[in-house]
Amino acid sequence: MLDTRARKIVQPLFDQGATLFKKIGLSATQVTIISGIIGGATGFFVYNDMMGTAIVLLWISGMLDVIDGTMARKEKTTPIGTILDLVLDRIVELSVLIGLALRFPETQVVILLLVASFVIGMTMFLAIGAVSENYGYKSFQYQPGLVERTEGFLFLTAMILFPSAIIWIASVFLIAELYTVGERFHQASKVLR
Repeated sequence: MLDTRARKIVQPLFDQGATLFKKIGLSATQVTIISGIIGGATGFFVYNDMMGTAIVLLWISGMLDVIDGTMARKEKTTPIGTILDLVLDRIVELSVLIGLALRFPETQVVILLLVASFVIGMTMFLAIGAVSENYGYKSFQYQPGLVERTEGFLFLTAMILFPSAIIWIASVFLIAELYTVGERFHQASKVLR
């Protein structure tokens, strides 16, 4: 939701970042990989109770993820870049959840359910993208929803900041994820008839 609605406001900052990375010779795919490495390390820092570092890395990764997309749209998107972007995004999210589940074993059941909702949500997202005509600016049809990447990062950040409330935060996140799945299916069923 925030990614779709606030994008116009913050896009000039990401345009500047894309220009800077291009000037230093990095491609969109290289920025995607850097983003994935930084974000993928987040779980290590969560597990080792270095929560401040984990949050900073998570959000740097998210910022780079937006910049790589901005660069790709200016250069020309590549299928491998799209694949890497989607896979590395999931690795970042899973890294945080695995770090939390290992650090706070009492949260493992709700985190497992949350991971399951991610699988269902991503399956729905990709299935709709695969059967839909692309009329957007991304390399595949992107269907907005209640929970997009920024909302996910906000939930993950809250889980890192408030470990005693992980079960409650993850439960709300789970409900929001499942709502998004239903929302996307409903939107798709109207368009794809």
